Amino acid sequence: MLKIIIALLLLGIVISLVCGFVFFYQDKGRSKRVLYALGVRVTLAVLLMLCVAFGLATGTLTIQAPWL
Repeated sequence: MLKIIIALLLLGIVISLVCGFVFFYQDKGRSKRVLYALGVRVTLAVLLMLCVAFGLATGTLTIQAPWL
């Protein structure tokens, strides 16, 4: 379940990035929609970091490197 939430948060970050790009070129700096998209992206990134930290703390997510 946690991996699905992480994937959805990543998808939301990418969508917010694309929306900010589109707003930037459509509005030509006359609107605050770019700043709102940035705020959404930062919020989703913080939620993503919290989910990853929670997963690592509970053992749901593990760090497995092939060279260790």
